[in-house]
Amino acid sequence: MTSATGADADPCAVRRDTDLRRHAHLLHRMHDAMLDGAPSPGPPRGVVQRSWHRMRAAGHDADRIGRVEPADRRSVEERRRRTPLAMVIDGLRDSLVSVADQAGYLMMVTDAEGMVLWRAGSPLIRRRADAVGFADGVRWTEQTAGTNAIGTALVEQTPVQLFSAEHYTRPLHGWTCTACPLHDPRTGALLGVVNLSGEARDAHPETVALVRTAVRFAEAELWRRRETGLNALRAVAGSTLVRAGGPALLVDADGWVASVNGIATTGRVAAPAAGHPVVVPGVGRCLPEPVAGGWLLRPEPGGAGGALRLRLDRSAVPAQAVLDGGPGPAWRYPLSPRHHQLLVSLMAAGPSGLTAAALSTAVYGEAGHDIAVRAEMSRLRRRLGGVVLTRPYRISPDVVVDPA
Repeated sequence: MTSATGADADPCAVRRDTDLRRHAHLLHRMHDAMLDGAPSPGPPRGVVQRSWHRMRAAGHDADRIGRVEPADRRSVEERRRRTPLAMVIDGLRDSLVSVADQAGYLMMVTDAEGMVLWRAGSPLIRRRADAVGFADGVRWTEQTAGTNAIGTALVEQTPVQLFSAEHYTRPLHGWTCTACPLHDPRTGALLGVVNLSGEARDAHPETVALVRTAVRFAEAELWRRRETGLNALRAVAGSTLVRAGGPALLVDADGWVASVNGIATTGRVAAPAAGHPVVVPGVGRCLPEPVAGGWLLRPEPGGAGGALRLRLDRSAVPAQAVLDGGPGPAWRYPLSPRHHQLLVSLMAAGPSGLTAAALSTAVYGEAGHDIAVRAEMSRLRRRLGGVVLTRPYRISPDVVVDPA
């Protein structure tokens, strides 16, 4: 029988030689002891223990799953349309659905907020999932469903396999679930979670490798598609930039620079949007002009070369990053509490900047949150672009930082 303890480096909940019935019985005793405050027959695995602690601290009810009302169909379709996961969902289905069908598993793909966007599996396993609220449009997080592979993988930012009573809520004790986060390979941003779920009696450690491999293939495909897009922009860069008649940048939809003319800039600017100026360090305010596959950015009249200044407006609710880079009005970006903390830390660090590990300590109060830091920094850079540089994270030397 497998031990109840294990290193977090190994996400497997069982081994090939695990007696699943005996191990499930042991886990039920651990679960009951945890709820009753009684002596436990052994410690749970680290990832389970941490999640159980979060559930107890939040007062989660172990006897029922929380409110899991699904979003309406229109909202789900909109999320499917907008997420980069739409580019790789067919590949994920090809990798996992046939295996899921043969093993009686259900494949699910969620977005970064844990909302189930796609499901695939036999009618029987889908009916079982429906019975516990595991449906399209549901946010399947620790807050809604207690300790579960998807929600816990979102918190831990690592692959998670859970077996039987490792789930916090009893309605899930008959399940085994394996989830793996999927990230943007270029930015490190969390895009969502890929999960296989089935009956506890069908638990197998190789499910972890299967889901991990599918995620790696999907991330490789995302990388290939985005490089293809940048190369397509580079192919037309010469004629496009010549027509611009001066300093200009050609960028993709996420702000990654394909080509420049008369400008020395970083590899990324803020993601452009029609009608919204983009402030580029060393250049000033630029107006995005749509081109096939991306955007052309060139300075506003009278705005080229102006000093770019960054300050924080804490009087606004929420706090805002304010960028002043030209004759027009300053550009304002509302900050989430986490982004506010990150930006304050970087502004205080000066030119030397901070590593992901240092930001983990500064923002989360402890080490070990490097992956979460990188994901948050990717989101922040999507809005601020080259204002924030990487390796280490720091404010661009072309940006004047005003005291808070």
